[in-house]
Amino acid sequence: MSYIKADDVLPSELIREVQKYIKGSLVYIPNPGEGRRAWGERNGAREAFDRRNAEIKAAKQGGRSLDDLAEDYGLSVDAIRKVLYGRARREAAR
Repeated sequence: MSYIKADDVLPSELIREVQKYIKGSLVYIPNPGEGRRAWGERNGAREAFDRRNAEIKAAKQGGRSLDDLAEDYGLSVDAIRKVLYGRARREAAR
């Protein structure tokens, strides 16, 4: 992200008004209508993890052991348990 000098783009009255609240600090101004996206939505990581987790769940239902799943997916047995049982607990807590 590049920085823009306020003097170059904002009217002097607006700059003086902003200076009443913020003096010499950096301020991020988001694009209008740009809602905050959840983690991984922008780059597709969320979708990839959701796909992987669905595969893990299907494999477990197919009879695969936790140890086999951990080895196949390069995760710890504890991480496999979180994939299998973590979301159900989170949804039940809501």
